Amino acid sequence: MTPLDPYAFGPTQMCFGCGPHNPHGLRLRFEREGDLVRTRFTLGSGYDGPPGILHGGLQAMIADEVAGWTLLGLRGRIGLTTSMQVRYIRSLRLGEEIVAEGKITSEGEGFASLQINLKQGELVGCMVKASFAMADVAKMEEVLQGPLPEGWAKYFGGSQE
Repeated sequence: MTPLDPYAFGPTQMCFGCGPHNPHGLRLRFEREGDLVRTRFTLGSGYDGPPGILHGGLQAMIADEVAGWTLLGLRGRIGLTTSMQVRYIRSLRLGEEIVAEGKITSEGEGFASLQINLKQGELVGCMVKASFAMADVAKMEEVLQGPLPEGWAKYFGGSQE
C-alpha cells in the first residue's frame, strides 16, 4: 500500500473531506493498492441520520471524495463530478470502522467512470457509480472564477509549477 500525500493540494486547503487542517472536516487519508484507492475511518455521534447510523448524505459525500482521490491516486488528475448513482444496501454503523474503496471502471477522452464501495467488515453498505469530466486548466479556472491555486495546474493536464 502506498499512502497518498494529504498535502497534494497545498498545506492550507480546507476541503471538508480531506483537508488536513479543517477543524470541521473529516480529514480522510488515502492509500493506493494496485488499481484501488482506499480510506479507513470511524465516525461517532454527530454524523447520524437515524440514531447510530451514518447519515446517507455523508455517505454520498465520502464516496465523491473517494472517487476524486481515486483519480488523483491512479491517474494524477482531478476531475469534476458530473453524476453519481448512490445505492444504499445496508446501514453503516457509527463507532465502527468503515472502509471505502474506489476504482476506475472506464475512461476515455475527457471522462472517467468509477465504482466506490463503503463497507463494514466484508459487507457493502453503500455502492456508488460516479462519472467525472476531466477538465483542463481553462475549464477549471472558469469553474473557480479565477486562477488555479498554486501547484494545481499539473492535476488538469497543465505544466508542472
